Amino acid sequence: MPDVMSSSRLIGVGVGPGDPELVTVKGVNALRAADVVVVPVMDTGERGRAEATVLHYVDQSKIVRVVFALNERSDRARREAAWDAAGERVAQLLREHSVVAFATIGDPNVYSTFTYLALTIGELLPGTVVETVPGITAMQDLAARSGAVLTEGTEPLTLVPVTAGAAVLKDALAGPGTVVAYKFGRQAGEVAEALRETGRIGDAVWGAALGLAEESIRPAAELDGAPLPYLSTLIAPARRDGGRGGKL
Repeated sequence: MPDVMSSSRLIGVGVGPGDPELVTVKGVNALRAADVVVVPVMDTGERGRAEATVLHYVDQSKIVRVVFALNERSDRARREAAWDAAGERVAQLLREHSVVAFATIGDPNVYSTFTYLALTIGELLPGTVVETVPGITAMQDLAARSGAVLTEGTEPLTLVPVTAGAAVLKDALAGPGTVVAYKFGRQAGEVAEALRETGRIGDAVWGAALGLAEESIRPAAELDGAPLPYLSTLIAPARRDGGRGGKL
């Protein structure tokens, strides 16, 4: 058993938005070098996108599924209890192993479950070394697949989780630069309305299940208010009317 006060390492590994080819070489090496790879699963038990991606690179026997109540929003006490239990489970793995990797979709420092886990482990096992390996984000993948350019010249880039409400997105759309919206599927109707009200729907594009068999990439103008997959991503490019290099 390792000395957790000096040798245990918890590594958050970004495994990208779902396409296994978008895991970095460093990410693959970190997954394979770890003693165990933790993947977050819903309390309903189905295989998540992170686990499906990891299975392309490590054997199932190396994977430890840990339940995070990712779909729990209304019952804070139940959510906190689930987080505590998940943190304790990962802490136990760190007591038993020198290196534990945690696979997270996208990037571990962008709206990731890993952020909360790292804080919990810092409290439970303060000697643990915490590291992250960056991953390709959904907005990068959607930009590549759709041809949408995220930024040019001096344009700002604003990333908004629509779980914070469509009003936050509307405020961002009223400003300059490109706006990216994450997790907007359940509020697709409100998002479409905000795009139309701000005159930003023409060049906007949305996508879901990027790189997977069920991939969907569509112009935002086709949004009809019907709910979309929770992990849908939207890109509303900056208004560009200055020609090539107009914003340099």
